[in-house]
Amino acid sequence: MTLDILAFGAHPDDVELGCSGTLSKEISLGKKVGIVDLTRGELGTRGSAEIRDNEAAKAAKILGVLVRENLHFRDGFFVNDDKHQLEIIKMIRKYKPEIVLCNAIDDRHIDHGKGSKLVSDACFLSGLLKIETKLNGKIQEAWRPKQVYHYIQWKNIEPDFVVDISEFMDKKTESVLAYSSQFFDKNSDEPVTPIATQNFLDSITYRARDLGRIVGVEYAEGFTVERCLAVNSLADLK
Repeated sequence: MTLDILAFGAHPDDVELGCSGTLSKEISLGKKVGIVDLTRGELGTRGSAEIRDNEAAKAAKILGVLVRENLHFRDGFFVNDDKHQLEIIKMIRKYKPEIVLCNAIDDRHIDHGKGSKLVSDACFLSGLLKIETKLNGKIQEAWRPKQVYHYIQWKNIEPDFVVDISEFMDKKTESVLAYSSQFFDKNSDEPVTPIATQNFLDSITYRARDLGRIVGVEYAEGFTVERCLAVNSLADLK
């Protein structure tokens, strides 16, 4: 199956928090979208890997993505080496996306920056003919995505561009709340974490509203880029 967009996240819920509004919008426009989680989030203070597996499946159904895979890298301990790069290359060559979305380049959680660089490097390497990978016993064709964009996460990084998600904010919120084990619940007896507070839950909306404010829309998601953006004409700029 060939996809238009493949979104990577170091943990289940990274994609939902960072770019699910954008994915929902692209799906509504007929784009084929998939998600790949690098880890099962097994080191998370709340919940468990099994619970998060179920939550990720629920969120994928809410968003309407065509596929969701998990590479089972070690949460907290995966590294950017050839072993991990090759596993991501297999996903890129399997789905041949034009666009890859991945974690923030710099963020509070160490896996986010590591995951960002790992996926970005794999996107480049995936285009090299002399790197051989096999899937189901068959040699894969080389493939390099045309664009790699990084969604914004914990830190308030200045975006290089934003996407208007005003009509898809409800879908974003619903997909995030599919991870009920991770976020604020006044009836939960689990330990409080930085993302399991009312403030963080509120931030899903107020940060999207603030990014929307700066471009004159109600809600938006922000991204950073690795190279200069190009447009056909000035009229393409909003």
